[in-house]
Order: sequence, then C-alpha cells, then structure tokens
Amino acid sequence: MSTRVWDQFLTESDRQSLKAAAPKVPYGFGDHIAVLSIDNYRGVIGDQPEDLVDALSEWPKSMGRAGWSALENIATLFASARSAGLPVLHVTGMAVEEAGILAWNISRGPIRTKFSDEGAQDRYNRRYDIVDQAAPMPGEVVLKKSAPSAFFGTPLLSQLILLGIDTLVVCGEAVSGCVRATVVDGRSYRFRMIVVEECVYDRHEATRAMNLFDIHQKYGDVISLAETLSWIESHADSGKPQ
Repeated sequence: MSTRVWDQFLTESDRQSLKAAAPKVPYGFGDHIAVLSIDNYRGVIGDQPEDLVDALSEWPKSMGRAGWSALENIATLFASARSAGLPVLHVTGMAVEEAGILAWNISRGPIRTKFSDEGAQDRYNRRYDIVDQAAPMPGEVVLKKSAPSAFFGTPLLSQLILLGIDTLVVCGEAVSGCVRATVVDGRSYRFRMIVVEECVYDRHEATRAMNLFDIHQKYGDVISLAETLSWIESHADSGKPQ
C-alpha cells in the first residue's frame, strides 16, 4: 500500500522524522490464524445506511455510512476465513440489564430506564445485537465484554491458547477505542496483531486514520483487505491449528 489512510494527516515534521527513522519491521503472520470481530453490533450500525448526522438522532453511537461500508468488506473477510477453515471469533457488548455489570463508561451518564417511545426502547434493547452482515455461524465463539478490550474480563485469551492461535486478524470498531485497546492487549500477550484497514471503522475520519497510524507504528500491522485475502488463500492449510 503506497498511499496510506493517515498520510493526509501527517505534518511535514512527521514526514521528516519517519524518513529519518529505521523502516518499520512488520510483525507478519504467524503459523495459526484467527479472525476477531469486534463490536459489529446494531447500536453503531443502525437499521439502514444513513449519513452520520442523520443517524445520530436515533442511534447516538452510530458510525454512519462508514460502518456499512466496512461491513461489506468484513463479509468478504469472513467468507475467505471460513472457506480456509480459520476460526472466526466475535465480541459484542454486555448489557447491564443482562449481567448486572456496569460498563466501563457508565460514569459518563445515568443508566437508561425511561424512553420517549416504543421505538427508542426497541433500539436500546437491540443495541448489542450483532448485525446480519457480521453474524456468527453456528459453533463460532461469541463473547460479551464490559470494557474496551476484548481480553478484559472475558475468556478470549484461554480460548486462543486452546486453539493454538498466534495471530489475530482484527475487524470491527471503533479504531480509536475497542479495536485499539484489543490490539494493545493482544500484543502485550505476544500475539501477532493484523488490522485490516478496510474492515475497521470509526465515527471520525481523522481519529480512525491516526489511530491506525499508531497501531501500525507500534502494536501490529495495518494491511489491506486484498493483502489479507491473498495471504489466507495462499496459506490456508498452514494457518489452521493442528
């Protein structure tokens, strides 16, 4: 990828320092690969594609059309991974009504108990439902979390150890929040972290771009969907846990 999504946001000083620094050495793929789908749920997608400003009135955490565009690519990624026999794991939010556990950001506002109409109540109830385009297949792991990182307070790590996974291919949202937190924790556990650029999304373009830049510089490899699919297709057998 000669042109990167973050290039337009770099200052001249940034560009000079990157030229002077040693080239990035990719982490690369390991021997056993899994796809990790993070927070592809209704609350950030909505029920139909809308511009962000329009979507926020009914879905306050919407990502607008960026989410819908990414979901098309995520469906392609899933199809390739499943065809190659690679595990696909899914993470979504844990509702306080279901588990009695307060979410990490609960201090930012009161728990919703009253709604203006039945439609608002219905949208709230469905907020953590994984959308159809990224839906799990029977037998795939689905975990619920109450913090940004998919590793925090979930059995994700033990499941990856059981499967013998050493590389996670990450998709979903938000790049600046749950994706980044998961990538940092994953790298801390010494997994190779691959982020598929067209399969991750955020509410703001600059935030998405610069968090991808940071991830690529420090914690993992940000690569294109085409590169990812090419690797999966050419290494399908070697990527399966034995």
